[in-house]
Amino acid sequence: MVSRGVPFLVMVVILGLCTLVDCQKPSPCQCSRLSPHNRKNCGYPGITSEQCFAQGCCFDSSVPEVPWCFEPLPMQEMEQCVMEVSERKNCGFPGISPEECAIRHCCFSNIIPQVPWCFFPKPVTDCHY
Repeated sequence: MVSRGVPFLVMVVILGLCTLVDCQKPSPCQCSRLSPHNRKNCGYPGITSEQCFAQGCCFDSSVPEVPWCFEPLPMQEMEQCVMEVSERKNCGFPGISPEECAIRHCCFSNIIPQVPWCFFPKPVTDCHY
């Protein structure tokens, strides 16, 4: 028989770890711009939205048969630059510098090879929790 205190203890440990690594609620774009089929589980059965957000994860229970508590998209310098790689629309050319990209008023991220590093931003009006 599992003790009733175990879920509470798990939550205390998770919140403690979040305090150490500075967990914070992800931005709306980090959550809503991730396709449901690309979600990676970040919770456990029965987790609440508050518990999920406290872990630095996203929560959306509107889509059945996918994780409701899931890892957010990576944070970018500007909210309008947060998007799935597949959503990037090229705004530059191979070898463009971050400075040249900024002059074009575009986003720059060179972390992932073989995708546009300089890409058009998206308005944040479509982002929501």
